[in-house]
Amino acid sequence: MGRWGGFAVTLRQALFGPRVTTEYPEAKRPKPTRFHGRHILNRYEDGMEKCIGCELCAGVCPAQCIYVRGADNPPDAPVSPGERYGFVYEINYLRCIHCDLCVEACPTEAITETKLFEFSFTSRRDAIYTKNELLVDDSGRARRMPWEHWVGDEDEQSSAWVRATASNGEDAYGGRVAWSPELGFGLRAPEAASTDGATSGTQATGPSNPAPMERVGRRAKAKRGER
Repeated sequence: MGRWGGFAVTLRQALFGPRVTTEYPEAKRPKPTRFHGRHILNRYEDGMEKCIGCELCAGVCPAQCIYVRGADNPPDAPVSPGERYGFVYEINYLRCIHCDLCVEACPTEAITETKLFEFSFTSRRDAIYTKNELLVDDSGRARRMPWEHWVGDEDEQSSAWVRATASNGEDAYGGRVAWSPELGFGLRAPEAASTDGATSGTQATGPSNPAPMERVGRRAKAKRGER
């Protein structure tokens, strides 16, 4: 290769080659459907909070970054459908490793993750998100903080991890609705395996099914030696 050979490669790619960069931060690359990003606390369609203050997310967190305290629901103005609700909810993002174990442990699908990961703090106070910052607004969207870089719909598919009827799971549960509606989005469509191994959404019909409980029942029967 001659003296100017290296420049030829660069100019050929710059002038005639496909464009592989994005105009970041004005534009972002699309992220995977079940990307682990910043958390949100979800609400039901009627506005009631899904969190019941059970503290399972805090108990399962390997980084011990979640702090939850439950309280009894006021009889005259209940916050959640259950007897209790999450009175205090905090996530310390200086510790969080985005493992998503909190999402899997939650029995009410209260905590899920958006696709946002571009947020930077200038103080420890900003790094500890409180319930007021984590709870979705009246449209079901994540509340935008000044130190976060939101572009597009990073909170559009925040519950995709919950709705994933995994391809390595049981085929009987593919395409079945086993979750509750969300504020601003309603009843989400399930993911169904397509012929090429990818996933495609199908129309959500009917109420939530007892698929998880059926699995528990079968395991109990197997331990007893029953069919």
